[in-house]
Amino acid sequence: MNDIIKSKPQLCKENQQLRVDMTNANQLSEKRYVELLKNEERFSLAMRGANDGIWDWNLETDETYYSPRWKSMLGYEVSELDNIFNTWESLVNIDDKEMVIEKVHEYLAGRADSFEVEMRMQHKDGHDIFVLSRGFLVNRESDGKPIRLVGTHVDITQRKKAESFNEKNAKILEMIALGESASDIYDAIALMYETRHPGMRCSMLELHGNKLMHGGAPSLPKEYCDAVNGLENGPCVGSCGTSTYTGKRVLVENIETDIKWAKIKQVALPHGMRCCWSEPIKNSSGKVLGAFGMYYNHTALPNEEESNDLKSAAWLAGIIMEREQDQKRIRQLAYTDELTGLASRAFFYLSLEKLIKISERHHRQFSLLYIDLDNFKDINDSLGHDVGDLLLKEIAKRLLSASREVDFVSRLSGDEFSIIVEDVVDDYTAANVAQRCLDAVSQPFELLNRKLTPACSIGIAHYPDDGDNLSTLLKVADTSLYAAKEGGRNCYTFYKPELSQKAEYRFQVEHSLREAIEKQQLSLVYQPQVNIDSGEIIGVEALSRWKHPQLGNVSPVDFITTAERIGMIKPLTEWVLKTACSQAVAWKKAGFQPLQVAVNISPSHFLDKDLISLIKSVIDETGMISSELELEVTENVVQTDPKNLSVFQDLKDLKIILAIDDFGTGYSSFASLKHLKVDYLKIDKHFIDDMVNDKKTQLLVSSMIEMGHNLGYEIVAEGVETSEQLNLLKKLDCETAQGYLFSKPVSANEISKMLNTDVLSVI
Repeated sequence: MNDIIKSKPQLCKENQQLRVDMTNANQLSEKRYVELLKNEERFSLAMRGANDGIWDWNLETDETYYSPRWKSMLGYEVSELDNIFNTWESLVNIDDKEMVIEKVHEYLAGRADSFEVEMRMQHKDGHDIFVLSRGFLVNRESDGKPIRLVGTHVDITQRKKAESFNEKNAKILEMIALGESASDIYDAIALMYETRHPGMRCSMLELHGNKLMHGGAPSLPKEYCDAVNGLENGPCVGSCGTSTYTGKRVLVENIETDIKWAKIKQVALPHGMRCCWSEPIKNSSGKVLGAFGMYYNHTALPNEEESNDLKSAAWLAGIIMEREQDQKRIRQLAYTDELTGLASRAFFYLSLEKLIKISERHHRQFSLLYIDLDNFKDINDSLGHDVGDLLLKEIAKRLLSASREVDFVSRLSGDEFSIIVEDVVDDYTAANVAQRCLDAVSQPFELLNRKLTPACSIGIAHYPDDGDNLSTLLKVADTSLYAAKEGGRNCYTFYKPELSQKAEYRFQVEHSLREAIEKQQLSLVYQPQVNIDSGEIIGVEALSRWKHPQLGNVSPVDFITTAERIGMIKPLTEWVLKTACSQAVAWKKAGFQPLQVAVNISPSHFLDKDLISLIKSVIDETGMISSELELEVTENVVQTDPKNLSVFQDLKDLKIILAIDDFGTGYSSFASLKHLKVDYLKIDKHFIDDMVNDKKTQLLVSSMIEMGHNLGYEIVAEGVETSEQLNLLKKLDCETAQGYLFSKPVSANEISKMLNTDVLSVI
């Protein structure tokens, strides 16, 4: 190639005449034309020997010549590409085209001494290759005007890949030297090898004891990473689990058939993974620290380059893992409080600063709990510092037991402690940890034949709402702690009083609800369901209410959600069922016409295996007719899952009436509705509110009613409040309605007064 470039002036001169004469071939003598063709052939042979592709662009006619080598470089046969300028335009990367054209113009205009440019062009297989393009002008002898641009293409893809790989490798070494986070370096390593081998996905797992913990896998699905995180390694635990267990390389050509993946292949195959090669990651002394895995979406064993890269990737990751373990040991020695074994003040500051940076980068939230023992000075003064130290050790243990595994507990100084609460999604998370700490600390403690009942106060600050830097967060937390002390001690306080009040209310609801359910301190009210044509009350919906002596009327939204969270939804539902069914039987004994009594069932309870037996028990105990009991469930349980279908079928076998509540607000699969044996669709109040004044909503309601009728369901409209809504529903052939137009939820006695009356006549 260098010889060709060195002879370019001479070659240019010959080609200038050659190309000019070729464009005017019709005017040349046959002898001269043959001579030119021979010169062209010699030029092509020279370029072919240099492994270059030739191109020749006629600037006057836009005709373009591409040599066979030029075309084969892009994966094409000679006949597959036309010799026109548009061929190049269609193959050059769109992001490079403008740059290349600009360099051509600069060269043609004389602003550049030469034309040489690197660009990406699309191979026939779909991937890009890097091309080095060089060219020179052919001028017309008569007036010196440029008439052709002639040049070569060289495939420099491998060189560019090597350059890119080396740059990334150098960047990773720089990240290691600068002490950047292991997770960021892990991701960089994975992406470097994935770029080198298109289609590959990489993973790094750290070995903690005998468990595999997620280190980095930027291209693997989160579901898969979560599934393998925490797996115990062993001789048949995938490729990485086996590799860390044996300390040897494990190559699995086919995940679906290899015995080492038999137990966990179901977590890999749905994500397309078909092969996995794993190399154990070891420290400088040969101890296994983890494993580096390479995945493809096809069955394969590594070629020589991939095999070498697997080894080098594991070596590179080993540098990070060994550094992390060394630093961990150093931190344990330098940043541990000697008395309690908790993290020291210095380690607390470092960890908080690091967490702030990570949280800012990933838009995460966390909470800071500042804890101070109440009246600790009195214990030191009366019993001595030795007893005080023993108490501090016990408090440290209690704080650890009250915290979650992900929380960071430290001793700041004296009787001051701190807990960093990560993975915060709302204020309740921090409040929950704080309340557990208050409860744990306040347990009686016997020390030197003395019974002590310690207590503490806690201030809570949130990142980033209350502060986005270390000093501000510490100040805010300290202010909150002071407010807790001022508020009577042995409590926690948020920086914002309204948040503290909200969290306190939730805790009071939670702590009081269990007793209220167990002692049946709740009550039921009933809202009538009215036949739109006759005005007759044909059923009622039973709704629970709770009036607390101190909290007042607690919203059902609050206490039902709380009941689900603390595991009290089952006894609550049982009480509602028994009370509502007993009332229905009482109405019948009083001479009223039989009523359908509707009870809402929580989605979590609906799929519980004990629900059917509970329904049977209530029916037997109360004497309720099963065909007069209606159970309402929300749309999120309307699925074609066999478990869901079996529950519906079991209830229908008991002749229970089933209704889909709040229809239209959730997600209903029409395929599910086709299979489920339900009786009613209850159209949500949201649609009823808007249907009179909004034509689209009216159309939706009309469609839901028509669809329900076509599927064999009856329709109940919820939240009917005006005569206009009622008249429109009647026009749309809706059978039943309930809402404030007829009655608010009222006591059983009020319902008794309304029965056997035409409700429509008194509207």
